[in-house]
Amino acid sequence: MKRIYALLAFCTLALSSVLLNVNADDDMKAPSNGKVEIATLAGGCFWCTESDLEKLPGVIDVVSGYAGGQLENPTYKQVSSGKTEHIEVIQVTYDPNKVSYEQVLDQLFRHIDPTDDQGSFVDRGRHYRPAVFYHNEEQKQIAQSFMQEIDALGVFPKPLKTELIAYTDFYEAEDYHQDYYKRNKLRYKYYRNASGRDRYLDEVFGEDREDNPVTLRQMIDESNGVTRMRYSRPSDSIIKEQLTELQYYVTQEDGTERAFNNEYWDNKQEGIYIDIVSGEPLFSSTDKYKSGTGWPSFTKPIDEHYVVTKTDYKLIYPRTEVRSKYGDSHLGHVFKDGPAPTGLRYCMNSAAMKFVAKKDMEKMGYGQYLFLFNG
Repeated sequence: MKRIYALLAFCTLALSSVLLNVNADDDMKAPSNGKVEIATLAGGCFWCTESDLEKLPGVIDVVSGYAGGQLENPTYKQVSSGKTEHIEVIQVTYDPNKVSYEQVLDQLFRHIDPTDDQGSFVDRGRHYRPAVFYHNEEQKQIAQSFMQEIDALGVFPKPLKTELIAYTDFYEAEDYHQDYYKRNKLRYKYYRNASGRDRYLDEVFGEDREDNPVTLRQMIDESNGVTRMRYSRPSDSIIKEQLTELQYYVTQEDGTERAFNNEYWDNKQEGIYIDIVSGEPLFSSTDKYKSGTGWPSFTKPIDEHYVVTKTDYKLIYPRTEVRSKYGDSHLGHVFKDGPAPTGLRYCMNSAAMKFVAKKDMEKMGYGQYLFLFNG
């Protein structure tokens, strides 16, 4: 009987843990101030565009559906006939404090063929053509300007043929279409591979586009002569020469410094924290908070592009390790017990970072992040 009670207690604890993690995941996507915005976009098969847009940080939800036609509440069968004038679309709900409308468009254009107005890869017909349904004049102007810049960049093999269409109605697709890539992983993987979408995108953006993404905005800025810092990992000999014994232990040997006995745990100055090895911008004082742990803690990174996470099994229970992308430095761990708006606690080692005061950011090449202190 004792064994049965023990088993029941364990199952209850496990279920509670799962529910807590689900709630934490929901909190991670919750808008930072309750404000959300909507983008309605078309890029061929909505299974694929839904999958790709949900990867963008700041996106709260993506729903597959239909827009652009006259028939109310059309079915997939009606739309796929090509006779209703609808287009397969996704409706993206996002937090404008975390991601801009242009960044949402950037993510879209880097995952579709915006030059084909007669279909999308293996899916043929005008109901699969690329389009941006603008909800207001501001969205229209942003989309027009951005698409002109993309055309001028010449990254795609043909001129853009993506339509700008005034938004009217959106009709949600059938339930079996929602999150198809999650519910039917094998079928989705087979379809996506056979469609030719990823082969095309690899040819345009390179086969490392997922591991080392470069946004269209970055490409445009660079083509216009805008200087951006590039980050890389120095040689092992240089790293060993430049770092202190503690910095090397933490960043290269995945060590942990002592709590309440490190440089930045109680630092209250305005500025940003960069990787001690590569110089990558990691965290801002605007997201730093007193966690009571004795290590510098943050609710989110400056730019998730510069941090990577992986599961760490060095203790009895799994943890999520945080490393810098280009420097590959061990930084610390992230936990789901932080405050709003993210519910996260990025618990970092001071020895893995260098602090750049706000007054020094411009001269040290981090002026682009001064906007963080305008609020």
